[in-house]
Amino acid sequence: MLQPAVQLALRSMDYGEGPVLGPLSLNVAADETLAVLGPSGVGKTTLMRIIAGLETRFSGARTVNGRLAMVFQEPTLLPWRTAADNLAITTGASPEAIRAALNEVDLDGLAGRFPSQLSVGQQRRLALARAFAARPDILLMDEPFVSLDEALADEMLALFERLRAARKLATVLITHSSAEARRLATRIVRLEGRPATLHGL
Repeated sequence: MLQPAVQLALRSMDYGEGPVLGPLSLNVAADETLAVLGPSGVGKTTLMRIIAGLETRFSGARTVNGRLAMVFQEPTLLPWRTAADNLAITTGASPEAIRAALNEVDLDGLAGRFPSQLSVGQQRRLALARAFAARPDILLMDEPFVSLDEALADEMLALFERLRAARKLATVLITHSSAEARRLATRIVRLEGRPATLHGL
């Protein structure tokens, strides 16, 4: 039996003004997409940062089996670097791999453009390309489709589905959208309460 890609046994997460996250257990299989639903401010991003290893002030145990990549709410691109450089610097991908990655997200021909020369949709595509170019075993997505209009959001969801279908990886998706979770996830949990804990759906 394969080891889970992510195992988290959290006792608490406290910022000094009382616990934000309470006792919770989370296992993510190597080939599943887990969606974590919850209202704004409940601690979804804190949970994601713990899984990513960016937040260490928690009580509990975290195990990650494989290489991580993350897609944030904003594209977080390097504005002074071209699209190709944004992939090369962060992933170490070869020029051939970069061309393939840009082509896969329909950005072929735009390798030399800077983020400011790209549309919002193209910037989001570049952020996805960067994450997948890192060849992750585990993809963490913190509301990457938030604030997009309906047509662009649907376009980005379809792109993610296409990229994911070509690879075997575990995905943790943070979202406040039930429709988005139902479309993308193989399993959905809800983070709620104060301190927040996980509940299966």
